[in-house]
Amino acid sequence: MTRATTVRAVLAAAVLLVSVLITLTMSPRLGLDLQGGTRMVLQATDSATTKADRESTDRTLEVLRRRIDSLGVAEPTLTRSGEDRIIVELPDVQDPRKAAEVIGRTAQLSFHAVQGPGTEQKQGKAAGLTLPDEEGRPLALGPARLTGAGVKDAGASFDAQQGAGWTVALDFHKGAGRDWTRLTGQAACHPAQDERRRVAIVLDDQVISSPQVAPSVGCNVGLPSGSTQITGSFGADEARDLALLIKGGALPLPVEIVEQRTVGPTLGAAAIDASARAALIGAAATALFITFVYRLFGALAAVALAAYGVVSYAALVALGVTLTLPGLAGFVLAIGMAVDANVLVFERAREEYAERSGRSLRSAMTAGFRNAWSAVADSNVTTLIAAGLLFFLGSGPVKGFGVTLAIGVLASMFSALVIARALTEIASRSRFVGDYRGVNGIARPGRVRTWLARRDPQLFRSPRRWLLISTALITVAVLGIVVRGVNLGVEFTGGRLVEYSTSRPVDVETARTVLAGAGFGDAEVTTAGAGDLSVRTGDLDNHEEHALRAVLAEEGGQTTKVRDELIGPSLGDELRRNALIALAVAVLVQLAYLAVRFRWTFALASVAALVHDVVLLVGAFAWLGRTVDGIFLAALLTVIGYSVNDSVVVFDRVRELWAKARRESVTTIANRAVLQTVPRTVNTGMGALFILAALAVLGGDSLADFALALLIGICVGTYSSVLTAVPVALTLERSSKTPPPARKRAPGRTSGAGAKRRDPRDNGARV
Repeated sequence: MTRATTVRAVLAAAVLLVSVLITLTMSPRLGLDLQGGTRMVLQATDSATTKADRESTDRTLEVLRRRIDSLGVAEPTLTRSGEDRIIVELPDVQDPRKAAEVIGRTAQLSFHAVQGPGTEQKQGKAAGLTLPDEEGRPLALGPARLTGAGVKDAGASFDAQQGAGWTVALDFHKGAGRDWTRLTGQAACHPAQDERRRVAIVLDDQVISSPQVAPSVGCNVGLPSGSTQITGSFGADEARDLALLIKGGALPLPVEIVEQRTVGPTLGAAAIDASARAALIGAAATALFITFVYRLFGALAAVALAAYGVVSYAALVALGVTLTLPGLAGFVLAIGMAVDANVLVFERAREEYAERSGRSLRSAMTAGFRNAWSAVADSNVTTLIAAGLLFFLGSGPVKGFGVTLAIGVLASMFSALVIARALTEIASRSRFVGDYRGVNGIARPGRVRTWLARRDPQLFRSPRRWLLISTALITVAVLGIVVRGVNLGVEFTGGRLVEYSTSRPVDVETARTVLAGAGFGDAEVTTAGAGDLSVRTGDLDNHEEHALRAVLAEEGGQTTKVRDELIGPSLGDELRRNALIALAVAVLVQLAYLAVRFRWTFALASVAALVHDVVLLVGAFAWLGRTVDGIFLAALLTVIGYSVNDSVVVFDRVRELWAKARRESVTTIANRAVLQTVPRTVNTGMGALFILAALAVLGGDSLADFALALLIGICVGTYSSVLTAVPVALTLERSSKTPPPARKRAPGRTSGAGAKRRDPRDNGARV
């Protein structure tokens, strides 16, 4: 065994050992869509005195953290997003009404001297503020003498002795306590029952309590800072919430809920089970397929595929990546994509073995890895670009898909170029494996390659006919977009989408009728699989959603909320804009990368095929009436990476063959390159289709549209990489004056000034 093989084997064993230890000792971090709970995105806005910037948003986040900790939510997560947004994740919270009320209130608490009865409710610069008291009578208030920032502690208690009911006791900081004593001492200078003997406590421009200072308090003496109680007609919950708001402090900035997602725990558990079944069945089908095609080396690739699963899962756990439902789908999808590098290597090794008679299996495999490296690197870089765009331009769970996809791509390269290579190099040294062609799977060219070599079809004798077919397909897709329209999800339009599960079946028409009768006439009701109901509305707050659920419960019995998505209109516009930016950036970045790596004609042809795939996929969803949302965007960007991946493999072979035969026509070269890469394209596509078919059938309703988009995209991408990209490139080459690519010099064969000098003791003979 060579030194390089030994290093790869030791490295593979070490990484696998660490991965197994991580898998056995650490648990994955599940997103709320898998474990159940509520996720809110809060938008901070400028106040009269404070600008919504990074610093003030961080202060707001800390106040919210204290409030949520007091709610008793287990392991809440609060993070700032950008300059002025806060993401709040509340595990196991299924009814976010109370949390939203406590979080969203600004809690601007202030203490005022009462100047007398008020005549009208208005704010004047000199007279201060006029507000109704607890009984609705207007009071003229002086300027704020004390704010909630001076409150050290607050607690709710029940006063049974004085008959005051539930009260809130306040404890002030030292400086604020002196202000409180001075305020109550000045109020005590007025006669009993005089309005001016009262002190008004105002929360968010509403008088919550305006007690009289007790007759026992002397003029200019005042109350001590630790004996203040807010009294009023409070219930137990109201008193506790008020104490919580005061103790948590006033928000430096007003906040608005622009996004809210709630997922029931049963839906998350079902998604995990469905994805696990899809992964096992899809991976098993892929492993059997590559074993059937490549025999022993295919079986070794299947072993490397299993190792890939362990390594990528361990990387997700070790890095603390939050595993979301789209991320779980990305993990499953990357299993199918991990086969791509192995297929590329095996097909190149088959060519080397067939073209050079007498070549050993070991040298053919080495040449296969060397010749496939360029295509493997380029194709994986294009997928990483798509994953990066998902992370930086996506939102919520889509970011998790981008991270998972990127980790999967890197782990698949390690699996193919280190683990699979070490296994195949060890096996190729065996005389038994080398002598029996039917065992190793490399010494025979394969049925698809043999059939193509025998038929030798001239695919590009007339490239324009393929372009006409592609143009016709695009026309049909555009008609679907224009005639049927694109069904944008609430993520892009704003609004609310809620799925309910009822104990008694309720048909859609009945649900529409009862909701319209209850005042929800704009509600769109559809089925959501397994008899569940999906209700989509415009602006709907949490209290209205609770009322809507109660109406459905009258018809369907026990009604459980399975999934809840609320997107504000401003955020919907932003997400829609970001989706278009993501597509534009994807096209431009792929064009720039391909222009650097290939000829400009090849780059434009690849991008033309990419745009062709995007239009066809959107058109297909328009004709089918499927929802276009963030998950669809994740699938679309993945298809872009896959489409460019396929085009890169074809054009990499065109460049290689053209450099060896510069005088041949590019049409002949392109035809030969396509026929040589078709086996790889078919075998790689089959590996991905097994996984996606398993996701579509077993992944449940949550992943059905995602898997369908990828199925359509991979089929369309496979077609376009050969029958759209290549004809476009051939058409562009007719007007191109760029010379054919130069042939790469073999290592050690340079000449002239840069030639390697031979050792004087070496006579040049080789055996």
